[in-house]
Amino acid sequence: MSELTRRDFIKLAGAAAAMTALPGSVGAAGKNESGQASAKKPGTGGDKYLPYDKRTGPEAFVYFTRDLSAAGLLKVFDRVKGVLAGKIAVKLHTGEPEGPNIIPRPWVKELLAERLPNAVIVETNTYYDYGRYTTENHRKTLETNGWTFAPVDIMDAEGTALLPVPHGKWFKEMSVGKNLLNYDSFLALTHFKGHTMGGFGGSDKNIGIGCADGRIGKKWIHTYEGKDQWSISKEEFMERMTESTQATISYFAHKTAFINVMRNMSVDCDCAGTGAAPVVTPDVGIVASFDILAADQACVDMVYALPEESRHDLVERIESRHGLRQLSYMKEMGMGNDRYHLIDIDNGDAEITVKEAVKGISGKWVYDGQ
Repeated sequence: MSELTRRDFIKLAGAAAAMTALPGSVGAAGKNESGQASAKKPGTGGDKYLPYDKRTGPEAFVYFTRDLSAAGLLKVFDRVKGVLAGKIAVKLHTGEPEGPNIIPRPWVKELLAERLPNAVIVETNTYYDYGRYTTENHRKTLETNGWTFAPVDIMDAEGTALLPVPHGKWFKEMSVGKNLLNYDSFLALTHFKGHTMGGFGGSDKNIGIGCADGRIGKKWIHTYEGKDQWSISKEEFMERMTESTQATISYFAHKTAFINVMRNMSVDCDCAGTGAAPVVTPDVGIVASFDILAADQACVDMVYALPEESRHDLVERIESRHGLRQLSYMKEMGMGNDRYHLIDIDNGDAEITVKEAVKGISGKWVYDGQ
C-alpha cells in the first residue's frame, strides 16, 4: 500500500473513532453514548450447512493439492504469489509451547527460503494468560517451538492501531497490533482445524483473532463489558471476528492471499497446545485462493464431503458452536464468494468436485510422521 493510500486509510480510522462521540453513535465496543449495549442482533443459521447447489453468486478459484509436504506448500503457493509484493507479512499460528498440530516448521522454513526470503512472520499476543500472553513469554514460546529461522514480528509489542471496518455492524474500527501497518501485502498461512469458540479455524479466524491486539481488539471480539471473558459466543462471536478480519483485508486491499493447510485437524485450536483434543479427522490437503471466503468454504465443504465416521467430530464442533455463520457473514459483508472452481493442481489443473478431492479418504486420522 502506498504511503499516501496508507495515510488516507488511517485517517478513516480516526474519523471512525471520532464518530463514537456523536449522539447515538456506536463505538468499537458496541456501546451507545449512555454506555448501554447497542440494539444490534446477530444473524442466525450458524448451525446449518448450506449445500453448494443452494448457493448463488459468482464463482472464485480455489487451488488444491493433496501433497501435504514442503513441496506441496510451495506448489500451491505459486498459484497465489502474484499479489504479494513489497514488505510481506506472513500470518500464521506459531502455537503454544510444544503444540503438536501447528504447520510443520520445516515447511515454512523452505517456503520463506525459496519464495519469500524477505518476508516476516507476524503474530500478536494472546487474550488468555498462557505461553504467549506477554511479549517476553511469547518470545520464549517462539524459541521453544522452533520459530528461529526467520524474523517474527509480535505486532502489538509496542502498541496498537485502529483500522476501519467497512460496513461493520458491531464495530466501526478494530484495534490491531500497530506494526501491521508496516507491511505492504499479506499472506494468511493458516492451519485449518476446529476451534473451541469459532467451531472451525480457517483464514477468517487466523486474521480476525490473530491480528487483533491482545488487550483491546481481542477483548472487543470476545467479551461483553463487565461479563465473563468468553461471554460472546455463537453467531455474534462469528460476526465480530469476521468484522475484525474485514478491517485487515480491507487495509491490504487486493494484496492478500490465503492458504489453508488441512492437516492434524483437531477439534481444538492450536491455542490449546498440548491440551488439544486428539486428532480424529483424516488429513486432506492444502487449498489456496485470492478469495478468503472461497478458501474457508472449500475446506468446510471438503470436511462435509468426508464419510460420516471421518467427519463426525469436526462437523459436530462446527455446528455446535454455530461456526458456519463465519461463512454466511463473510458473504453478507462482501468479502468473497461461497461458490468456486476447485482446481486440482496435482492433475493438470482439472476442475473437480469436493467429493473427488476427498475420494479415497476414510476412517480416522493417521500420524504422517512430520
